[in-house]
Amino acid sequence: MDNLNKNYWENRYTNNQIGWNIGAISTPLKTYIDQLKDKSLKILIPGAGNSYEAEYLWNKGFKNVYVLDFAQQPLDNLKNRVPKFPQDQLLNADFFTLSNNFDLIIEQTFFCALNPILRQQYVEQMHHLLKPKGKLVGLLFNFELTEEGPPFGGNEAEYKSLFKNKFKIKILEPSINSIKERQGKELFFIFESL
Repeated sequence: MDNLNKNYWENRYTNNQIGWNIGAISTPLKTYIDQLKDKSLKILIPGAGNSYEAEYLWNKGFKNVYVLDFAQQPLDNLKNRVPKFPQDQLLNADFFTLSNNFDLIIEQTFFCALNPILRQQYVEQMHHLLKPKGKLVGLLFNFELTEEGPPFGGNEAEYKSLFKNKFKIKILEPSINSIKERQGKELFFIFESL
């Protein structure tokens, strides 16, 4: 698991080994975004991959969206699809070194791609990046954590225990509108930064 570095992810994109890529925004995140009214929200999508969420947000008028990925290829893919997306909002960087503040962070298959030993560090960094009462929203996998991965799984009790000291757990429940391949395997969540 020590190999989950920048080169690992660049190679996954170069060799088109991107089984997590569904080619569009996931239904639960689309549903959440569709009810957002404040277009000025400063939004981060970490470990964004091809970032269909960022494209969707941009096309809906959210212009304060930042996309972060370890690998350059998916950022280039987004820029090719959305040429007007600002270059300085495409962050080719390590999530754990980012220093900024956001109103909303969208989680889509980033948490599950990290080595599980980084989970507490992930919680700390998310808390650090969010403004007070900022929201971390998205999907977490709901299947047994194994040595095999990524993706690495987890369960509701583990997530509650992990996040409870830094976030108010507003929603953490089985996703009712997951894509077919992920039905019964995802939890939709809204955590508010304390």
